[in-house]
Amino acid sequence: MAERRQSGVLDTCTYIDLDLLDPAVLPQFPRLTAVSVGELHQGVVWARDAATRALRTEKLGAAIVEFEPLPFDGQAAARYGSLVGLTLAANRDPRPRKIDLMIAATASVNDLPLYTRNPKDFLGLESMVEVIAV
Repeated sequence: MAERRQSGVLDTCTYIDLDLLDPAVLPQFPRLTAVSVGELHQGVVWARDAATRALRTEKLGAAIVEFEPLPFDGQAAARYGSLVGLTLAANRDPRPRKIDLMIAATASVNDLPLYTRNPKDFLGLESMVEVIAV
């Protein structure tokens, strides 16, 4: 087994599934991006019933308390453009991956690996962001 990393960015899906994951496969000090926190807010709004909304609100509340999100700033915006270019070069459509690419860009400019449950979402980006499947 690889050595556990000190820090890394959790993709939104990874944060949502934290209860299902072995902590040994995650960084010791996980980080979230502001983009992921936005996705969690979106999930609350899109809930189809009260029970789902309540569970998503709990997950969002925990994220707000436990994390100081990494911002999607000017550097991340520039890196996002580069990642869109890599996605196109890999013959993939960046449009349905906008949020994923913004999260990856934030991880990349902070020189942190990205931990995800959906590594296929990040194919072609290996030269600019380290993606770790969990």
